[in-house]
Amino acid sequence: MASVSLKSVRKVYDNGIVAVNDFSIEIENEEFIVLVGPSGCGKSTALRMIAGLEDITSGEIYIGDRLVNDVSPKNRDIAMVFQNYALYPHMTVYENMAFGLKIRREAKGEIKRRVMEAATILDLDEDQLKRRPKALSGGQRQRVALGRAIVRNPQVFLFDEPLSNLDAKLRVQMRSEISKLHEKLKRTSIYVTHDQVEAMTMGSRIVVMKDGLIQQTDTPMNLYHHPANRFVAGFIGSPGMNFIDGSIQRENGQTVFVSEANASLKIVLPQDISAAIIAADSGKKLTLGIRPEDLYLDKAGAGSSASKGHPCFADIIEPMGNEIFFHMDAGIGSSLMCRARMNDTPERGAKFKLYMDLEKIHLFDAESGIAIV
Repeated sequence: MASVSLKSVRKVYDNGIVAVNDFSIEIENEEFIVLVGPSGCGKSTALRMIAGLEDITSGEIYIGDRLVNDVSPKNRDIAMVFQNYALYPHMTVYENMAFGLKIRREAKGEIKRRVMEAATILDLDEDQLKRRPKALSGGQRQRVALGRAIVRNPQVFLFDEPLSNLDAKLRVQMRSEISKLHEKLKRTSIYVTHDQVEAMTMGSRIVVMKDGLIQQTDTPMNLYHHPANRFVAGFIGSPGMNFIDGSIQRENGQTVFVSEANASLKIVLPQDISAAIIAADSGKKLTLGIRPEDLYLDKAGAGSSASKGHPCFADIIEPMGNEIFFHMDAGIGSSLMCRARMNDTPERGAKFKLYMDLEKIHLFDAESGIAIV
């Protein structure tokens, strides 16, 4: 068991592409941390540098108190679970799980004890241990890959998008199993995914990345409720946050957000939000963000902090069983997503008034994207 520390780590490839830039983070012992971001953001490269599979251009990586910049992967006391399982097709499940221990010349009795212990944890029976990988389902293969990592009893587990090859139902099941496994084993775990739902449900902390840079590191709920910038706000949450471009005006002593695309969409900002941006010049361009669950089709739902209702109509309706997603045309050039609970599904084109819970809005600087409120 060990902490992991990355200090100003940078990776530049020979062609000049900067994959990871100024990556600094302190990962505590036994923590489950998730690196998340779109494809090409540098999250897998960061993981591979921790594993020693990628050389770093500059910076320092520590596992525990040991600087591991020049330590080979096999001597870093880590175990990695890959996206494609990386199982040996000619070996049985038992042989795959035991292989790393055989290379380390562990005693046969100790190898069998560790393999059987891991098999019990992962619900792999003796019949499955005798099979070859091609005779297993995707979920079973992933369990074998996990088992091979467990038997090594490493200080740190590294997961590189381990569930991306599974179907949706199995992904839900396996992410629950990995979370339970972490609780049992109490090992520092670093998990890479592009799926923000996986990140939100599994990580004790999440590192959101874009273009090789860390955008924000925080707990799932803090990321959701207090995003540092527009990118984080749009990436975290499903469905994603709605954005409306506009500017701030002063009208009759009030601070008003006015939509750039539709001047009739005006939102009088609450006093506390006004105070936060009162120094902003009149006409300053901002982006207003509001999550789908904080938009309402009736004023009562939005509560005492409801905005003035804005006319709109249902462009697309997506019934989800216990809830409905409305894509609302509010005349701003793009749809606003509203999540609602309704017994009846209205027809496309039905007219509504759309209300916002003003206590739940976010404001971002239009140029930098940095959160103002």
